[in-house]
Amino acid sequence: MCGRYLLKSPVDALKRAFGFVEQPNLMPRYNIAPTQDAPVLRQRREPKGERTLQMLRWGLVPSWAKDTKMGAKLINARSESVAEKPSFRSAFRRRRCLVPADGFYEWRAEGTHKQPYLIARRDRAPFAFAGLWERWTPQKGDAIDSFTIVTTEANALLRPLHQRMPVILAPEDYGRWLDPDAVEGDLLQLLKPAPEEWLGYAPVSARVNAASVDDAALIETTGAETVAA
Repeated sequence: MCGRYLLKSPVDALKRAFGFVEQPNLMPRYNIAPTQDAPVLRQRREPKGERTLQMLRWGLVPSWAKDTKMGAKLINARSESVAEKPSFRSAFRRRRCLVPADGFYEWRAEGTHKQPYLIARRDRAPFAFAGLWERWTPQKGDAIDSFTIVTTEANALLRPLHQRMPVILAPEDYGRWLDPDAVEGDLLQLLKPAPEEWLGYAPVSARVNAASVDDAALIETTGAETVAA
């Protein structure tokens, strides 16, 4: 699963990696948590292929929901059922997005406590989770755009931490995932574990447990990094 992540790369680096048109003023975020707003990349039909970056709420609220409470439970979408589950199937067909990140956190039970780990690319480059977005319109007030992160089974490197991991797309697949005319079979092929050699993980402070804590010290590792052999 993915319940916390970070995005700290400068805007210029993110523009080079993802090709969006805006020049946003993004502050480094070290502990993005569910129900918070976070940057998400979507693709416009016109101008064709133009990518845009906006702030969406993490936790997908289906268009048919009575209120926004469902969003807190729909922060992740399982790849195995994303094409059929009522909460996600419409977004999977028509509203896919990229969720940029520099890393994410996972917890492992160790003795009497759960130890948090920071997982990132070994080259420390920003990457993108496969995401879905939806628009919910209340009877009164403005519409709310929200998103979820697609997950898959963990690769061999991360399995000691958790059985699931977010889908991390290869840069060459960003366009395929965002393509509004993509067919279901091609999309499902992208929903797979990331190669072990991309990633490493290391223990970090339990301060990350509190969603209210968001500072650079959270990503200071407290032990050796584990990488693929």
